[in-house]
Amino acid sequence: MNSRLKFRAGTLLIFWSLIAAASLAIAQETRNSSELLVAAAADLSSVLKEAADRYEKQTGVKVKLAFGASGGLTQQIQNGAPFDVFFSADMDYPRRLIASRDAEAASLQEYAVGKLVLWVPASSRLDVEHQGMRALLDPSVTKIAIANPEHAPYGRAAVAALKHANLYDQVSSRLVLGENVSQAAQFVESGNAQAGFVALAHALAPGMQGNGQYWEVPAAFYPALTQGVVVLSHSQHKKEAAEFLLYMKSKEALDLLHKFGFATPEDEHGH
Repeated sequence: MNSRLKFRAGTLLIFWSLIAAASLAIAQETRNSSELLVAAAADLSSVLKEAADRYEKQTGVKVKLAFGASGGLTQQIQNGAPFDVFFSADMDYPRRLIASRDAEAASLQEYAVGKLVLWVPASSRLDVEHQGMRALLDPSVTKIAIANPEHAPYGRAAVAALKHANLYDQVSSRLVLGENVSQAAQFVESGNAQAGFVALAHALAPGMQGNGQYWEVPAAFYPALTQGVVVLSHSQHKKEAAEFLLYMKSKEALDLLHKFGFATPEDEHGH
């Protein structure tokens, strides 16, 4: 009798353990379904951190952010990185993901237009505000930071701007490459470069304001930094991803983009 009771008690324990494990798995799945994994170009670090925080407070959906060079993130996505949404610093990388069937063609949209600036520390004696890129010819400038043009749209924009101003050949040997535009900014902040081409969004970021001066590179000097976003094909949270993209078109989100120096498609089309 005792052994039968023990058997029944053991069976019940296993049964309830399985129920508890199943409940935990369901809870875990529910928790994960309230999370979005977003890969984003480095120029968006200030905007998206603030936008994600506001969005979570309003909806309960947590937006986890990973920043990097657009080309590097594209490669990660093609290698199976489990992101739901990709904000690029151009339109080409999202189109590549659509071509390789890693992103949903119908989800592609422009969300912002970035701006390139030449930034120097506050302690610098370079007068970039008046001299612009000519200031880079000063003998004290031995290193100029840019994002790696191989996989960062802002790096390509910097090279294009220098060539447009007929300065590239004179300064190319002094260029130091950051993995992305954020790292290019860090090189200048840390004193490892005397000047750098960064996103206007970086110059306006809370940590950078007051720490330097910048000159906005004329838009005609480089191909437009039209930035695109896509929902990724393997995402298990396409509905939530679509809702977040809808939020990024709201007045609140557009105001944030403007605050950090981005133009939006609405501005560009005269609305």
